[in-house]
Amino acid sequence: MKIQITALATAAFFATTLPALAQTAAPTAPRVPLHPDVAALVAEISPQRIEKTIRTLVAFGTRHTLSETESDARGIGAARRWIHRELQACSAAVGGRLQVAFDSHTVGPTARIPKAVEVVNVVATLPGTDALAKERHFIVSGHYDSRASDVMDATSDAPGANDDASGTAAVMEMACLMAKRRYPATLVFMAVAGEEQGLLGADGYAANARRSGQRIDAMITNDIIGSPVGDAGQKDARQVRLFADGLSPLLTMALAPAPAGSAAASADTAQQVAVREQLQNQVRTGGMSDFGANQLGRHLKEVGERYLPGFNITLIQRPDRFLRGGDHLPFLNRGYAAVRFTEPFENFMRQHQNVRVEGGVQVGDLLEFVDPAYIADVARINAAGLALLAMAPATPTGLQVETLALGNETTLRWAAATDPRVAGFRVLWRESASPVWQGHRDFGKVQRVTLPDLSKDNVIFGVQALDADGNASLAGYPLPARR
Repeated sequence: MKIQITALATAAFFATTLPALAQTAAPTAPRVPLHPDVAALVAEISPQRIEKTIRTLVAFGTRHTLSETESDARGIGAARRWIHRELQACSAAVGGRLQVAFDSHTVGPTARIPKAVEVVNVVATLPGTDALAKERHFIVSGHYDSRASDVMDATSDAPGANDDASGTAAVMEMACLMAKRRYPATLVFMAVAGEEQGLLGADGYAANARRSGQRIDAMITNDIIGSPVGDAGQKDARQVRLFADGLSPLLTMALAPAPAGSAAASADTAQQVAVREQLQNQVRTGGMSDFGANQLGRHLKEVGERYLPGFNITLIQRPDRFLRGGDHLPFLNRGYAAVRFTEPFENFMRQHQNVRVEGGVQVGDLLEFVDPAYIADVARINAAGLALLAMAPATPTGLQVETLALGNETTLRWAAATDPRVAGFRVLWRESASPVWQGHRDFGKVQRVTLPDLSKDNVIFGVQALDADGNASLAGYPLPARR
């Protein structure tokens, strides 16, 4: 069955907004109907369970990375053991399908770790069911550690309801619901530690993944997704920010000097050579907004707004908030496609603050200031986006735009699909200033297509692989080919 999916445009849009293209480009088709199982998954996400999880995490008093580890009632040790038990219970309910484990490494001393400490993530893996696709990993995380005003204060209460019990609760909710289902690719649900002390848990996992050659196709972190209300009283419960930028980390990686004294100190590393080649090809052809994180952001926006009508996902082309960071950055900086969800307005009276009343105003990251219904909506966006990617084939490889001769047509080609589930391909396009795809055409299981009415000079192209049900991969960017 061949299904046509429209990104965010209609024929009327093309006729009024893109008159130059509307004269030649075929009208876009209606959006694809919702996938019934994904729609059911989205509907099952429960604000009540999310609130219960946050309430339990807050009750541990503090979850500071350097806090108590032996107590069963207070501190980060109690918190991680409880998260582990909850995820194990979800796994037991579905026949042990969810593999739950502690992932730990020792860090320190550092500026925020006065002596060596074990940083422990709780990782729940839902293995893929397809022999080929299961090697592809899709990761979603929240951090379960918390902090008070002083980042080194490991004893004061630090409830961390929003930062980041909200993200942890969303991830646990997704893990328990998605474990009931089967996906061709592998899903990884992580509650990470050490975020407030320097992204330590995420960095350890990402570094090990890169060393071991683990394939990570996409990574999403949810950090401060607890409230749609800002510090000036502004409120928008139908909006979330999505930070998605792939260019800046690649630039940093390409320009970074090799470690002093290393064998590569006087020459580029193989990875730097590959990154520079990719940067040169994409930048000189206008693909500065078409790296992996950008494509992941477009996917999550399109899918999230399709499954939650009226909800706006604001794409921000930055790795994170201005000069700040979250747990996706260790992945992004190692070349993985990684993005961050954060509420529309941050209230800094509720973030990194000792719990107190000041001038008659309650300060602190307390349960009463989070909105479980809003968190559930953000979790729904995550779940829909992850489910559809885990069902879809991988992004096509060998994508190229032929530049053999001058002309106003565009010819694209790509490598033959090695995944037997691939049933066809989708060519996408958009104006260079548009953050989202504006049109598409579907093709069968071919390796070369010509678009006589669309010029490579005027639009940016992407290509997706499709399975027989119309599930689409992340888009890939075609590089120039001169022969």
